[in-house]
Amino acid sequence: MDIGHIASFINPGYSASGLLVGVLVGLTGVGGGSLMTPLLVFLFGFAPKTAIGTDLLFAAITKSGGTIMHHKKHNSVEWKIVGLLALGSIPSAMLVIYLLGHVFAKSEAVTKIMTTTLGVTLILTAVSIILRNILSKRPHEVAVQRKTHHERFGRWQGLITVIAGMILGTLVTLTSVGAGALGVIILLFLYPRLATVRIVGTDIAHAIPLTAVGGFGHWWMGNVDFVLLVSLLIGSLPGISIGSYFSAKIPEKVLRPLLATILLLVGTKFVL
Repeated sequence: MDIGHIASFINPGYSASGLLVGVLVGLTGVGGGSLMTPLLVFLFGFAPKTAIGTDLLFAAITKSGGTIMHHKKHNSVEWKIVGLLALGSIPSAMLVIYLLGHVFAKSEAVTKIMTTTLGVTLILTAVSIILRNILSKRPHEVAVQRKTHHERFGRWQGLITVIAGMILGTLVTLTSVGAGALGVIILLFLYPRLATVRIVGTDIAHAIPLTAVGGFGHWWMGNVDFVLLVSLLIGSLPGISIGSYFSAKIPEKVLRPLLATILLLVGTKFVL
């Protein structure tokens, strides 16, 4: 296949959007789903189910590289916590896919459910961006300690982590949003003594199987646009690098509240 033939499958507008979202992800650390899915729906007019399905596979691919970097550079993935979250999230994601594909396949209410859930999740993500700043301001001597797995809820810690995974699995599969921002907030709350770098690494590692299951499930239902997927990847991968480079030069106290406000407004638009 020659270069011209390959290029014919690439949409420059989609790649530009991927670049923009990649830069914002690199600058703010907020998951691409909360930015990408509304952009695809409102700017390019994609059906919510197509935007969600494509974005889930997009997230699985991009987060794989993030996990490799975190594990090699920082050894910052807590695999036991990843396993507990996945124990809840993967079955719930599979259940959602089954319900969407078999029980509600011909229901016109499905699109309304997905868009409303997307709106609510975006609003929760906006709130989580603000909460993350609060929860992340932990005493240095506490924040750098390694976790003990029985922290905030004692012997119920494992079970509550699994339940949290179930909630994440449902929201992410229905909306493609939440694996990043909401996942971090949940881990900050459940494991307050875990270093922030380990919170982020663990959250990214858990997001890979979750978004992959959701993405392949939506692919099976015909909700993935591969021209869109490839175009987004071409733009987003360099975008993330650019955003990461400039992240230290732009004040986070300016970026995060602005981003939270945008997500709040977009989420309200979906709900209403």
